[in-house]
Amino acid sequence: MRHVQIKVLVPSQEARTVFDSIIRWEKYPGLAPHVHTTTVHSTLPSDECSSSWELHFRSGLLRWTERDEFSVEDLTARFEQTDGDFDSFEGVWRLRQEGADVAVGFDADFDFGIPSLEGILDPIAERVIKESVAWAVTGLFPSAKVLGDANLSDIRPDTAAA
Repeated sequence: MRHVQIKVLVPSQEARTVFDSIIRWEKYPGLAPHVHTTTVHSTLPSDECSSSWELHFRSGLLRWTERDEFSVEDLTARFEQTDGDFDSFEGVWRLRQEGADVAVGFDADFDFGIPSLEGILDPIAERVIKESVAWAVTGLFPSAKVLGDANLSDIRPDTAAA
């Protein structure tokens, strides 16, 4: 199981505004070049939310459908794969107001279920996921800064390695 974590600081915004923007999965293909398509099957205010994703991965597409669980009160968005290319994939977005700024945290765990290839596939998938999250947040909020990951600190879709 591989763990992916990324933290982003969005300055001078309200947490609810950032939350409402981040959970607009349908915008991600225009924000993050790795994201080929997203299909939102249902979202808030529905109690049962789900979406399907296709990310460019190696020489093909990585596909999955996930159950999405949004908590406006807690400013969290949890997801869990229900069908797709991963053996398992789940995670959470957590947002927190920090003074005038918003701390955005993304944590996910994934497993392809192919131990003999995890040394090859896992690092690539981790990079694709991290870059997609960073691109999405910085695309929605251009003044946002990725924290802690030197490889992502100044990331923009036009500056990242292909």
